[in-house]
Amino acid sequence: MALSRKEHLVQTALELFYRDGFHSTGIDKILRESGVAKMTLYKHFRSKEELILAVLEERDRQFREWFLRELERRAVTPQEKLLAAFDVLELWFHGEFRGCMFINAAAEYSDINEDIHRFSGDHKKHMLKYLTDLAQAAGAPDPESLAFQLNMLIEGAIVIAHVCQDPSSAQKAKVAAKTLIESALSAEVD
Repeated sequence: MALSRKEHLVQTALELFYRDGFHSTGIDKILRESGVAKMTLYKHFRSKEELILAVLEERDRQFREWFLRELERRAVTPQEKLLAAFDVLELWFHGEFRGCMFINAAAEYSDINEDIHRFSGDHKKHMLKYLTDLAQAAGAPDPESLAFQLNMLIEGAIVIAHVCQDPSSAQKAKVAAKTLIESALSAEVD
């Protein structure tokens, strides 16, 4: 199915923002690459910031669908899925990986009151909620704590993979995750 002009514009902007950064990618470059007229852009988005938010919404949808699909392919039980998250990260790191678009956006739009920064934080909160739900389903006595700890490993692996060009960070983090999960699931409830 062919993309609408708006969808094509968002997809083109997503690729450019991910590759070159938000501030480094101007509207003229997006228009040139997409072949969309300026009037069409401003018909759908009143500003570059609105376009960025649309891009982040699309990236959030794409990433979460991909992440969940890959987890389902690799694991069955909630405990297995918690560990398989690190295998999915490694798959991502070996692909067209240029860091996390949400970390990048929050860094470039660092004012916590900006919509772009807030949306980036919301993406991270959704991922943490998913891990919390898995930890609860796995029987962790304190699922919030386990999910937070695993999320710290995930976010750290993402940063190390990007900044240090080390895709093995996912498997290194997985070793620590395995210890955390085993410890949490064997803990007595007070």
